[in-house]
Amino acid sequence: MISVILGTQWGDEAKGKLTDYYASKADITVRFQGGNNAGHTIVVGDETFKLRLLSSGVVQGKDVVMGNGMVIDPQILLEEIGELRSRNVEIGNIYISERAHVIMPYHKQEDEILEELKGNQKAGTTKRGIGPCYSDKVSRLGIRFVDLIDEPVFREKLKIVYGIKKKFFESLGHEMEYTMEQILAQYGAYAEAIRGYVADTTVLLNEAERSGKRILMEGAQATHLDIDFGIYPFNTSSNTICGGVCTGSGVPPRSIGTVLGIVKAYTTRVGTGPVPTELTDAYGQHMAEKGHEYGTVTGRPRRCGWLDLMLVKYSHMLNHLDGVFVTKLDVLNGLDRVKVCVGYEVDGKHVDHFPSNMGVFARCIPIYKEFKGWDFDTDKILLEGIGSLPKEAKDYLSFIESELEIPLFGVSIGPKRSQTLILRDIF
Repeated sequence: MISVILGTQWGDEAKGKLTDYYASKADITVRFQGGNNAGHTIVVGDETFKLRLLSSGVVQGKDVVMGNGMVIDPQILLEEIGELRSRNVEIGNIYISERAHVIMPYHKQEDEILEELKGNQKAGTTKRGIGPCYSDKVSRLGIRFVDLIDEPVFREKLKIVYGIKKKFFESLGHEMEYTMEQILAQYGAYAEAIRGYVADTTVLLNEAERSGKRILMEGAQATHLDIDFGIYPFNTSSNTICGGVCTGSGVPPRSIGTVLGIVKAYTTRVGTGPVPTELTDAYGQHMAEKGHEYGTVTGRPRRCGWLDLMLVKYSHMLNHLDGVFVTKLDVLNGLDRVKVCVGYEVDGKHVDHFPSNMGVFARCIPIYKEFKGWDFDTDKILLEGIGSLPKEAKDYLSFIESELEIPLFGVSIGPKRSQTLILRDIF
């Protein structure tokens, strides 16, 4: 059985916590797209783990797969594995798809150069080489892990790509920062360290699914950062939607069972681009401070605003969600009122769907429904159950469920594993 956990907004919905929670019931957990531009924070007791590449299941000691849809910086991966081991985490098997692409030093340099040239079309990239690596993949200039661990093939491919990149950088007035010999030496060492992890994960996952193992697919970033359906060009370079599970791991669509959408109780965004419900007042400051809204990987402050159900409805259309899980409800504690965006108005006209035109999206004025605020004691709710939430908070959740017409699977009321109220399981 394959279950999928996806973000329904712009990422940072606390997917890591939920994948960590549900990983306890899984046999294998999988990252199927993205690179170390995304991160998940997991709180276990008094310890906090900030993962950049490995699936959240690694903290549970589960076998983890890094799918072919990922782009992977071997240096960062080895650092992450080393850090977990230094903290005495019992790591299960790690499998890297031999078809996953390798982030090279020139990808990072290219990322910086191109971002500076984009002007007001900057995506707010993390400058970790993600986009250029995906570009090389599509241009058939990429180096895969199956190439990296085959020294003659790696040398031959690198020679060709290095020459192309060098000329490209020079045409933009930049010198290549690394010699080919430096890259060969550095990445040759990575190849030896990583060789034992590289496998045909497509075969592995399909055989595991046929044998009845429970597989949890973990999305990085979120639906509205998808390269095709996100707010282009202010998005990421991979397919973050449910369809990306198949292309990023090699499992067939009919093998997917439950698709769970994670909905943060408010909206956040890292990077540039329009955010219709963004708040720069005391309400936004409350969310940022109480929600600790800073990027796991970058440390950048997130832009905060009211929950935008137009975003989530569009996510449901693309992913056909079986249920939603509302996270960080506790962050809204103490506010006198809470709003939810239920539609947009553009140039005086009502918009009933999420626009693909960013010029139109930038002019969207939110249409709000307002709720009375609430405050609750987390320990009391965990002891007595979700039914003991204040009426105002229950009204808020009921409205989200009815407006989306998707069942509510649970609510998170704090960062710890224990601060989770489960209504329905995905396995």
